[in-house]
Amino acid sequence: MASRLATLQERKEQARNPATAKAVEAQRAKGKLTARERIDYLLDPGSFQELDALVRHRSHGVGLDDNRPYTDGVVTGFGTIDGRRVCVYSQDFTVFGGSLGEAHAEKVHKVQDLAARTGVPVIGLNDGGGARIQEGVVALHGFGGIFVRNARASGVVPQVSVVLGPSAGGAVYSPALTDFVFMVQHTSHMFITGPDVVRTVTGEDVTPEQLGGAMTHATRSGVAAFVAADEHSCLDEVRYLLSFLPSNNLEEPPSVACTDDPDRLVPELRDIVPARPNQPYDMTAVVRAVVDDGEYLEYFPHWASNITCGFAHLGGRVVGVVGNQPQMLAGVLDIASSEKGARFVRTCDAFNIPLVTLVDVPGFMPGTDQEYGGIIRHGAKLLYAYCEATVPRIQVIVRKAYGGAYLVMDSKSIGTDLSLAWPSAELAVMGPEGAVEIVHRRELAAAEDPETRRAELVSAYAERFTNPYVAAERGYVDDVIDPAETRRVLTRSLEMLASKREDLPKRKHGNIPL
Repeated sequence: MASRLATLQERKEQARNPATAKAVEAQRAKGKLTARERIDYLLDPGSFQELDALVRHRSHGVGLDDNRPYTDGVVTGFGTIDGRRVCVYSQDFTVFGGSLGEAHAEKVHKVQDLAARTGVPVIGLNDGGGARIQEGVVALHGFGGIFVRNARASGVVPQVSVVLGPSAGGAVYSPALTDFVFMVQHTSHMFITGPDVVRTVTGEDVTPEQLGGAMTHATRSGVAAFVAADEHSCLDEVRYLLSFLPSNNLEEPPSVACTDDPDRLVPELRDIVPARPNQPYDMTAVVRAVVDDGEYLEYFPHWASNITCGFAHLGGRVVGVVGNQPQMLAGVLDIASSEKGARFVRTCDAFNIPLVTLVDVPGFMPGTDQEYGGIIRHGAKLLYAYCEATVPRIQVIVRKAYGGAYLVMDSKSIGTDLSLAWPSAELAVMGPEGAVEIVHRRELAAAEDPETRRAELVSAYAERFTNPYVAAERGYVDDVIDPAETRRVLTRSLEMLASKREDLPKRKHGNIPL
């Protein structure tokens, strides 16, 4: 037995240190942690239990026959974050460049299956060069197994992808299929085809950072939900995000002890909406004033900034917040913001997170670019997401709520549970100025002083049609509230809606307008 134990220890030691010192040094020279250092930092101290440490590839090819390191370039297992169970895999760039072969893929498959069976989140720490060329179609088959497991676990357990190095070709699709993608500035890169191929095929000269860097995917492509300056802060953000998510779709999100008075008034909200209807203000300031301790984890903060989405607590309960952002493009809905909002709403609905929607929307973005790009189809995604959501839903109309965009932003007519409005709310088919130009066009053309008459008509139209009391009379708004009472009303309403239940028609799945 002693000799067998010695052999075991020897092999485990080799598995813990499968890379050459030179490879580890090169990894650190790039400002990157090793695969195991990442796991140790992410998980609670001492909680990691490794699986398949002694796995080695059984392939043949150039450079493979006499090179069979343990782990095969990926560390897998389970542990805890803040005492809650998670499964994790961490690609090891120091072994075969983190490339995926048959044995590597099987290890990832096993930990994905374990997460799905036990109902716990799965976190992928991605740092690899894609499919292992020497293993050919076998490596591609391994990627396919990862993808199908991503799809089957979608909406069942939270899936988080943390891109900490290169991710190219087929490797990018697993992160794209997961719920949240994190990247690190300057060291994370994702692209289908790299700069060299792009240069050869299209003639474009582009750097890896420009083509697929963290800020490119955070601001332009809408792939990276969160970007961090370094790996430690990135992994800190992963831990923070998981504090808002349940372990699976059958559990409620974790509540926290609330030290911020649920009945606290927010008097500063009485003056936050400018007197001039076209003057911007910061909707995230409204959010932070209302939620517990002002803490708000914004989702995709750098992309589609005309809508803000994120996680917070109200009275200790986790909520998902969606709000138009008047500081950017006046808060209109366009293609990107519709997709961002739809994705977030569906994520919250999948994981039992109530939704609070703050409305200040003048309409959909006009223009040929939007129409040709499919604003009708993309806007319908957000509409569909709200219509199918069964979690508690509360709408707060802060200022403008015009036309179809008002309906899409979780209006009473598409099923929100409670619709509240501030006295500053304006509900109408369009703004008073535009409506007057259409309805009173002939009168204005014949007026002796068109500007004075236009101002009078705009004021009369606003008084008669756009104020929230017209909607309240019809029951389209459940209450008009003092802005200072927003926090109090929301926390009480969420408590009331906590037991909400809905029976949906039996079907395989809906057909969202993708």
